[in-house]
Formats: sequence, structure tokens, C-alpha cells
Amino acid sequence: MAATTKPSPVSGALDAPQASPSPRLLRIQEAAAEVGTTTRAIRYYEEVGLLRPAARSQGSYRLYDAADVERLRFIRGLRDDAGFSLAEIGRLLEDEEARARARERFRATADPAERRALARDTLERTERRIATLREKAGRLEAMIAEAEDRRAHLLEHLAELEAVDR
Repeated sequence: MAATTKPSPVSGALDAPQASPSPRLLRIQEAAAEVGTTTRAIRYYEEVGLLRPAARSQGSYRLYDAADVERLRFIRGLRDDAGFSLAEIGRLLEDEEARARARERFRATADPAERRALARDTLERTERRIATLREKAGRLEAMIAEAEDRRAHLLEHLAELEAVDR
């Protein structure tokens, strides 16, 4: 029984070796229920290139493995919790996949020039990721400041109204 490793769709890290035979595969309805999303959303993520099912059944049903479910959770968290657009999520996922590929190539070569090129490319992608996250954080900070100003304004009005009632 051969063991295989699969790059994590989110972190790019290698998962622990797994037995090759058959990891548990979920149909689209099961994956949607597991993540708390809809089958329609999953199909759309596939359509725009954010997700690829691990396999297809003989009846051509989409089948998802644990890494796919993890990727779905990551996408949903970025979209729903952090407010990222699907385009931003796509760039983040693409950069993570490129980072994982670069790590593999880096480990496979002893050529210093290729290693430097890989490190520079990964650094550039990391800089872009930091800029994206800082931009998102800046927008969120501006929204928080606006909400705090609104709250202060409402508290002033409330204080005025309560002073009139006394």
C-alpha cells in the first residue's frame, strides 16, 4: 500500500502521508452540508476556477475530498467573514498554489540561480498578499471609524433627548 502526500489547498503545506486506496469522498450535497454552503455556490466556485472536485463518480457526480472541503471552508471564510471578493480569493489561492509549487521546485534543485529566482517570485507574491491584506484592513478600519462616529452622534442625540425628558 503506497502512501501519497497532497499539497494543502490553503497553506501549501504537505499533509501527513495518507494511504492511497480511497479517502472518503463526498458528493456535492454532502460537501455543501459539511461547510454550510449551497451546492449552487460550490458549482459557481468551480465555474470561476476557485475549486476543482477531487474526482467524478461513474455517474459523473462531483466528489470532494477533505482538502476540497478545507478549501471550501477557506473560501467561505474569506468571502463571508472577511468580505473578500471572489477575485481577491482567487488571487490568494493562486499565490498559495504557486508558493507550494515553488517550494517543491526549490527542494528539487541545487542550482543557486533557480533557487534565487524561486525565492524572488515567492517574495513578490508574499508582498502582494501583504498589500491585499493591508488594503482590506484599511477598508475595515475606515468602516469601523465611520460606525464609531455614527455611534457618537447617536449618543449625543440620546443624551439631548434624555435631558429634555428630565
